[in-house]
Amino acid sequence: MMRRFARFLFPNLFASAICLLLPREAAAHLPTIGLGPVYDGVLHLFLSPEDLIPVIALALLSGQRGAPFGRRSLWLLPLAWFAGGMLGMFTGSGRGATLTFVSFLLLGGLVAAKARISLAVLTVAAMLLGCFHGYLNGAGINRYDDGTYALLGLSLAVFVVVALFASLVVPLREQWAQVAVRVAGSWIAASGLLMLGWAVRTAS
Repeated sequence: MMRRFARFLFPNLFASAICLLLPREAAAHLPTIGLGPVYDGVLHLFLSPEDLIPVIALALLSGQRGAPFGRRSLWLLPLAWFAGGMLGMFTGSGRGATLTFVSFLLLGGLVAAKARISLAVLTVAAMLLGCFHGYLNGAGINRYDDGTYALLGLSLAVFVVVALFASLVVPLREQWAQVAVRVAGSWIAASGLLMLGWAVRTAS
């Protein structure tokens, strides 16, 4: 039995190795279908904690307040992010990046406190968060190199993140689950404090 298995295995391994070693055409982007910059924008959010974590914090805050708040953030935050990105792409200089700790502190603190904010306050928070972080993202994008598509991908990624995290929090009724969400908010706020300390030390 083992001999039959060996006779079958080794020729297949050898053939697979030959196929892997054969040179093939490689492409770093997807220019033929026009999705390269979109994927760049999507990946940028997931590879940038300074952008991703505040989005998660707003989604958690929205989920704590209920489905109407989640729907408001779901649609408003990506639109504000795209608008701020377009503004930053044409007029931005990238200054103010060190102020991202404010998003961590405020949103993380509100989640930790399970603040009973109104829908109007959440609307303002979503608009400010989207415009500020989108502006910083847009300032680093070359508008002559499919920058609009990259911003579109970024905004779509924001939409997905808010949808996932808000929908996870809205139906939570158990006390331990709500406490876990508040603990996550406290960690986000603590990260903001660390970022603030680092900014102050760098400036001094």
